[in-house]
Amino acid sequence: MRVLSWILLAAVGAAGFGTASAQEQTVKVGIARSTSNAAELMALKRGYFKEAGIKLEWDDIDTTANVIALLAQNQYNIVAGGISAGIFNALEKNLPITMLSDRVSTPIGHNLMLRPDLKDTVKSFKDLKGKVIASNGQGSVSTYEVGKMLEREGLTIADVDLKIFPFTQMGLAFRNKAIDAAIIIPPFVWQLEEQGLAVPFGNVDALVQPQPMTIAVIMANSDWVKANPELVQKYMTAWLRGAREYCQAYHGGANRQEVIDELVSSKTEPRKELLEKYPWPARSPNGRINTASMLDINAWYVTNKMSAQKFPAERVVNSSFIDEANKKLGPFQLQNKDSKLQGCRD
Repeated sequence: MRVLSWILLAAVGAAGFGTASAQEQTVKVGIARSTSNAAELMALKRGYFKEAGIKLEWDDIDTTANVIALLAQNQYNIVAGGISAGIFNALEKNLPITMLSDRVSTPIGHNLMLRPDLKDTVKSFKDLKGKVIASNGQGSVSTYEVGKMLEREGLTIADVDLKIFPFTQMGLAFRNKAIDAAIIIPPFVWQLEEQGLAVPFGNVDALVQPQPMTIAVIMANSDWVKANPELVQKYMTAWLRGAREYCQAYHGGANRQEVIDELVSSKTEPRKELLEKYPWPARSPNGRINTASMLDINAWYVTNKMSAQKFPAERVVNSSFIDEANKKLGPFQLQNKDSKLQGCRD
């Protein structure tokens, strides 16, 4: 786990949002680094958090699977990342965790990528039996995605040799032939293909049901939520404004270059040309979780003995704050009416 780069903090300070006033309240967040971070970046740059009286303390995390305990202990108030098995395991123990909103949903651009020298011998998912496949966490949503694709051709996650690597190390693992395949998210999908380290093999958007698939969420310590409802509401409203900025840029809106610049300057994706060339992961501009997808993920973890209990949606999701944020902001209005892209729509 590493603190977000000083480049981002300096940029925020330069914009006038780096120094907290006496009235500002601190919110501690852990965020898995991805293109979708532009929601927080834009909420910072545009001053939405500042306007709400919030100082954001942001740490980068590799996967939510590794920080659920920190969220339960309120060392993080909010964690933004994938729907890991650890969330459901924590709920089974009655630990104080709840999901507040969608963060990433179909189309997401995830891909099961293959080492280039194997592309002539690995033609189907059946050919992956016994192969070394990398995921960013044993009980991560990425592992769910691999398992769901394997099951299309009669295999299970137990039929492959699953290895755990941070996304940032998967390129090196491919180069050293330590892995045969890996489940990759943007911007790493684009980077590895551009560098010739891996080739696309399994398109998650096309192969995993149910759709739209919600794979990442904003989750919070529920004790903190109960003790600070006004602060949580302010945070979620400011954050949703940033998420809508992302969706406008996703569809080629007037702010697209501004969002790209933020992703580059924060080093989320330092190569501007990739952000201009490849499609970004989508999300709900209303922040609403597709509970059918979330419950399927929960059920898959139970089937594969990564979790022990299935939960009803109301036990997992608290949608009241995102509902109130939508009432305050009104319906999402797409600026670029000519966009044909799926996702990031009402």
